[in-house]
Amino acid sequence: MLRVLVDAAGRVTSRSELARRAGLAEQSERRSDAILVVLRRALGPGSIRTVRSRGWMLELTHLDDAKRLLDDD
Repeated sequence: MLRVLVDAAGRVTSRSELARRAGLAEQSERRSDAILVVLRRALGPGSIRTVRSRGWMLELTHLDDAKRLLDDD
């Protein structure tokens, strides 16, 4: 999911698109929510913005941190 958010940094990604691109389409819709909680903890407050009724967006100010987190894996 982090890779999907990094690739779309600064743009809103819907729950269904995020799940599909992250390979979680067959999982519960709330699985994405749970993963986002973990990502927010790792990246810090304000890193992933919820856009009501549309989806989520990685804030550009946290893009470098997100890329470092991906590189650590």
